This record gives sequence, structure tokens and C-alpha cells, in this order.
Amino acid sequence: MSSYDDRYITALVEPDRVHRSVYTDPTLFALEMERLWGQAWIYVGHDSQVPAPGDYYASAIGPQSVIMSRHRDGNVHVLFNRCAHKGAQLVGDSRGHVKAFRCCYHGWVFDTDGTVLTIPRDEGYEGTGLCKGNPLANVQRVPRTECYRGFVFASLAADGPDLRTWLGGAKASIDNLCDRSPEGEVEIASGPLRYLHDCNWKMFVENLNDAMHPMVAHASSSGTARQIARQAFKDVAPEDLPFEVQMLGPFTSDYKFFDQMGVTACAYGHSYMGGTLGMESSYSSVGPYEQGLIDAYGETRAREILATVRHNTVVYPSFTLKCAIQAIRVVRPLAVDRTVIESWVLRLKGAPEEITRRSITYCNLINSSANLVGPDDYEAYHRLQLGLQTDGNDWVSMHRYLGRESTTDDGDLRAIGTSDLSFRNQYRAWMHYMTGAAAP
Repeated sequence: MSSYDDRYITALVEPDRVHRSVYTDPTLFALEMERLWGQAWIYVGHDSQVPAPGDYYASAIGPQSVIMSRHRDGNVHVLFNRCAHKGAQLVGDSRGHVKAFRCCYHGWVFDTDGTVLTIPRDEGYEGTGLCKGNPLANVQRVPRTECYRGFVFASLAADGPDLRTWLGGAKASIDNLCDRSPEGEVEIASGPLRYLHDCNWKMFVENLNDAMHPMVAHASSSGTARQIARQAFKDVAPEDLPFEVQMLGPFTSDYKFFDQMGVTACAYGHSYMGGTLGMESSYSSVGPYEQGLIDAYGETRAREILATVRHNTVVYPSFTLKCAIQAIRVVRPLAVDRTVIESWVLRLKGAPEEITRRSITYCNLINSSANLVGPDDYEAYHRLQLGLQTDGNDWVSMHRYLGRESTTDDGDLRAIGTSDLSFRNQYRAWMHYMTGAAAP
């Protein structure tokens, strides 16, 4: 590991380019899991997945298997998924309800906060120190767990910024997502769509706010939908088009449209496109829903909520969300060239069921492994991973509109949509975690 010291890692990232090995080197991937995924706040799940005491949901923080559980006092805990005795996983890749966790191997029993309850034949441990009351006999908790408006994050690092500080500008995206509910709350609507990608996890995260690719990569899906719409619905007003066409069409908008959307880069690698203009801006309205929001918030505030259209907020490195369509995606790195992406639909509490159906339709059409848009990206990721293992150029470009950003009133950076700002911002955060450089 001596050749992977901070000086070596620092040389991999320059202001306008990054070395290809950050996507292909298994040793760097292992370091990322330790230093980046081991320090940042990582999305674990939503508290609606464990609504009652005894409910649990199996999740992961990088390579670490964890359990999100709700204890009888109502608190949500994130525990390492490992028996304190021989180390067997307590639960599989599942969710469920228990009175207590019982290890399948030797029968040790643990409370839903991790405290050991039963040690079979505990007299055999007399004088050893491994007994009830010894913290080492408990299922260990992840060092830090915090929840923001139902979204549960955990960090393997004992120290660091609190969750609200770390979220920074991305926090407003979560706020807007939740505020779109007349009750101010959201909940998970169903199980996830899981999509295995044969690429490095950073390719997916970078792609979300890459406005140079949609009109090229999605010509076969979105472009075709636009052509069909022009032929089959030539006398139909845009707001009356089938919702599937409304969703697919914007992906092949022109460069000018994406430039007008703009991109904002926040601290710790977070970013989002849009703000007052987004790909969801042209979606037709749902009258009863909007009236319900007005009744809940008043017309001025309701219009402010609906007018905010942030597209693909990246909460670096593990979590992305779309406010206007109530969809989230979760990044699960498996290896340097294998990544699982989970897509989840959220339900706005108090909103008509049509709103939830729209989100389900969006995820089926855009985010699932059998959809119309996702395979376009999948093919690009596949070719990227193969191409970066090919000689010819050791560097990946991040040159577009370098140094042409402006600073917002909140201290974030803002640029036109086709800028590479979000990539450069992510690698500033990457360098912070990987080398201990100053916080971005």
C-alpha cells in the first residue's frame, strides 16, 4: 500500500482531468470503501421502512452489512449485521419484524437496539468477561446515525460534521420533496427495482448531472418517443399528451434547454440541476393534488413548492433524488466494476393516488432494468468501463467551462447546465475523503 500514499492519490486528480485508474484500479476501490464510504454520511433507508418497534430493514454502508431497526422506545438504530459471538449475519438481505434478533448459529439473542439478551449456557463464560453487561457482547452500533425528515443516514466515522451541516445545499431538495406532501411527510411506497451495472459506481453518480449526454445517448428512446408523439398526437396540446410521452420527451431536449437549467455544486460533492426550470417543468398538473397543497400551505407557499424543480439531486456518494417525481436511487458498490442501483418510489402522504402512480410509471419507464431510458445509460457505462481499460490516454476530461462558475448567495457554485462543474466538485470531495484535504 506504500505506493498508494496521499501524494500518489493527489496526483490522480487535476483541476481539469482525472486519471482513468480511479475507475479501474481494485486497490483504489478498496481505499474508497475505507476512506470515502467509511467517513461520509451514507443513506441507509427511510424510517417508514421500519414503522413499528421490532421492524427491521437490512441495508449496507459500502461493503459493511448493517441493519436499520426500530426499538421499542421509538428510536431507529443502525447496527452492524454481525453476531457478537462467532460473527454470523443476524438477518439476510430482507426486511421483517422480530421481538429480538436470534443468531441462527448458536442462538445468541439480541434486543432491537443491539443489547445482548440471552447467551446460551452462559455459565461457560464465567470469568472470561464475555457476558451480559459487557458492551463487547452486544451487536455493535454504527458510530453515528441521524435522520432528516425520515431519511436515515449513518457514518462509520466517529467524528465529522453533523448530518444537517453535511447535507448543506442538498438539504433543500429533501425539504422540497417532503413539502410536496400536503402532510409534509413521505413514505416508501413499494420495494425497489434493483439494476446491476458492470461499471464503477462513480460513472452512475457522475452521469446524473451530465447534461452533455441526454440528447445523444437517449436518441433511441426519448428521440423515438418525440417522433411518435409528433405523428400520433399532432393535434394534442402538450399538457394533454400521455404522461409516458411527457416523461420521455425532455431527455432529448437541446443543449440550450439544459444550459438554461443550470447546475449547482454544493459542499461535500453534492449537486443538482435546475431550480426553477427542469425536465419535469412541463408535466401536466393534477388539479385535486394542487388544491390539496394550497389548502395545506396557502396558495403562495404551495406555488413556491411546485415551482421548485430540482432535477437529480446527488447526495454524494450514495443517494440521489428527484423532487417533482418522488423517486430516489441508492448506490451500492460491489467491486471496482460492479454496482447495484436501487430505485425506490415515494408516496406523498395526503396526496391523490394518481401522484404515486406517476412516480411508479416514471421508475418503470426510466429507472428499471427493463425500461426505455436506463439501457441507454447502461450501454454507455459498459463501454466506459471497457474503454478506460484500453491504452491510448490515461486521463478523463473535466474541462468544460472550467473557471466559469459563479458563487451563489449560499456560497455554492453555479454554472450553465453543460458545464463539468459537478464532476470537478465530486472530485474535490473525493480528494477530501481520500487524503484528508480541506473539506470542500
